[in-house]
Amino acid sequence: MSTAPPSASIERAVCVYCASSRSAHPDYRAAARRLGEVLAAEGVGIVYGGGAVGSMGALADGALARGGRVIGVLPRFMADLEWGHKGLTDLQLVEDLRTRKHMMLTLSQAAIALPGGSGTLEELLETITFKRLGLYLNPILLVNTRGFFTQVLARAVEERFMDQRHLLMWQVVATPEEVPAALARAPAWSAEARAFASV
Repeated sequence: MSTAPPSASIERAVCVYCASSRSAHPDYRAAARRLGEVLAAEGVGIVYGGGAVGSMGALADGALARGGRVIGVLPRFMADLEWGHKGLTDLQLVEDLRTRKHMMLTLSQAAIALPGGSGTLEELLETITFKRLGLYLNPILLVNTRGFFTQVLARAVEERFMDQRHLLMWQVVATPEEVPAALARAPAWSAEARAFASV
């Protein structure tokens, strides 16, 4: 475990938001593991929350099994509870959840969300909010396992809480295998988005 910044940042890396639940349908853990395998095969590093169980553990295990590089970012209180994955390339210990989120985005060039609960959704929605305000310009992908993300955000646009142009802030894919191509074709986004941040 380390408290210093990673000695060498990952040249190509994505931040992955995912859950630690062991009770959710096994399809979610299978998709997480497959995403880890796919990203490792593409030479894309993973920065994630550092957990050892649920989709978190499956993601890391899938990538590590294929020789991928995985950096976990774990708050100290979670390390004290022994929630951290012990086989990662690097496990960064931070003081709190806010620092964790900031580091995960700083060390990566895109954000991917797998289905999850309140923590996963909070991380995803904060990143979308940053993008809406022109503070985050990188791709955001949602892996729609079991239709989890269907209509969740589109409804906010339908009800005019967001503009139609905001639908370009993220892309939805059905399977982990579609992630590399979706990252490559993600539409550009600029700080000029602030002009229509408020609708």
